[in-house]
Amino acid sequence: MTEAPHDAGCVGAVVVRVDFGGCVLRTDDGVLHSATVAGRVRGRRKALGNAMVVGDRVSFEPGRSGGDETQAVVVAVAPRRNLFSRRAPGHRAVEQVVAANLDQVLVVASLVDPEFKPGFVDRVLAQCAFAGLPARLVVNKADLGAPAASRALLEDYARAGIEGHVVSVKQRHGLEAVHEVLRGRRSLFVGHSGVGKSSLLNALEPTFELLLGEVNARTGKGRHTTTAALLLRPEPEVELIDTPGVRAFGLWGIDPEQLIDYFPEFAPFRGGCRFADCRHATEPGCTIRASLADGAISRRRYDSFLKLREELRDELGHERPRASR
Repeated sequence: MTEAPHDAGCVGAVVVRVDFGGCVLRTDDGVLHSATVAGRVRGRRKALGNAMVVGDRVSFEPGRSGGDETQAVVVAVAPRRNLFSRRAPGHRAVEQVVAANLDQVLVVASLVDPEFKPGFVDRVLAQCAFAGLPARLVVNKADLGAPAASRALLEDYARAGIEGHVVSVKQRHGLEAVHEVLRGRRSLFVGHSGVGKSSLLNALEPTFELLLGEVNARTGKGRHTTTAALLLRPEPEVELIDTPGVRAFGLWGIDPEQLIDYFPEFAPFRGGCRFADCRHATEPGCTIRASLADGAISRRRYDSFLKLREELRDELGHERPRASR
């Protein structure tokens, strides 16, 4: 584990939540601390922004006076081994780092109520591939959908090397298999609004709500509120990062013409097209389009790729965002 540089008297910790003006830290022995952030960590930012995010390893000075109780101060942030970003909501191309130092990302979706949204899921999976992070697809609400539809969906993503799980929180189906892949890892959960991500986390870890309340008590947020990324450790070998449900996910750092690099099942069929500048859309002699006929590439993923590429072109326009490391 990379440690942040620090002076004598400093303590190491992980960031479990970041709010405007401060954060909540957890030391290795599980103690939570509310903290402010030293100016040299912020740099010139008025808000913390991407200078410090959930999952960062930091050093802090305990015991500084701040109001009625001692206030910890973060003085250093360790180098990140990886990060997961998105394009921040809004018209300007701005990076929003969601979390750092991850082992995997679990994308939570549902087949119905709400219906499966391939654009959202494939955006998150492409961002995972760009970041070099392993990803898994968890399809919730299996009790509401046809089993055959769930199997077909997982088969589509298995071609892309994405392992999938079908679960039902209501019937407690499939939870053990998901829980098993959480052991020994720090896992980021991402999902569209309404897919039951929070219910899934509560079903996987019965102490989740209690731990959530303890952290939110440090920030003054409601007990059941998830308004920002939040890292919890319900078991010694399990770390979960919950994120607010969102309705859109903007890609960051991915050029439209490189999007195909993050659809790994396309790789065996690239390079054989009749035209060197094939766009894999309507051109004759396209080997990627031909692979649809024998099922090597799913129609769902292919259509999603074309749509995402056009959306990404529209989103970026002439801007070329740069991902930070």
